[in-house]
Amino acid sequence: MTSPNPLPDEASAYLADPRREPLELDIEGGRGPAPFRWLTRLMEHLIATILVALIVSVSANVIGRSLLNRSLPWADELARMLFIWLIFIGAAAAFARYEHIAVDFLVRRLQPRAAYALYLLQHLIIATLMSIMVWGGYLVMSRSTGRTAILGVPWNLINVSLVLCSLFIVAVALWRAWQCLRLIRDPNLDQPQAGD
Repeated sequence: MTSPNPLPDEASAYLADPRREPLELDIEGGRGPAPFRWLTRLMEHLIATILVALIVSVSANVIGRSLLNRSLPWADELARMLFIWLIFIGAAAAFARYEHIAVDFLVRRLQPRAAYALYLLQHLIIATLMSIMVWGGYLVMSRSTGRTAILGVPWNLINVSLVLCSLFIVAVALWRAWQCLRLIRDPNLDQPQAGD
């Protein structure tokens, strides 16, 4: 008697862009280069681990202040370091899963070749900007010799998160750009096979 709620179907139709599908990594389904899928899973496990460590660190400091009337200065420093790693790893994992916010109003209305040309431009711009971040991160690391004040952790151990995650984003963006070139030549190509 009751009709199924049409909202999930409408939402999935609105969110799913069939032209973007060949550019997506399907981590669970095995589509896309295996190293990218493996690294994305590793990053997601690291995100969970860092999040737990961050919660423990902040909670320890709150408990120390509230119950013991003592602040734990190392907890604040550790939380800052973990948060930096969490941001960069999260950005890279979200990019691999195509989960960053995007405005696709125009690309949905274009013909396939034009849409893939826009996707190509998008990923070349992303690869360029991330390459600049890799270079900037390298310069910061080459000039940084200090350590954190309380825990004595080398700053380069923190700064390397920017370089590693930016390199991953560059690699994924270049793979997607290559896929766009293939699809510009032939928009009717089947979806890429596992390992493409």
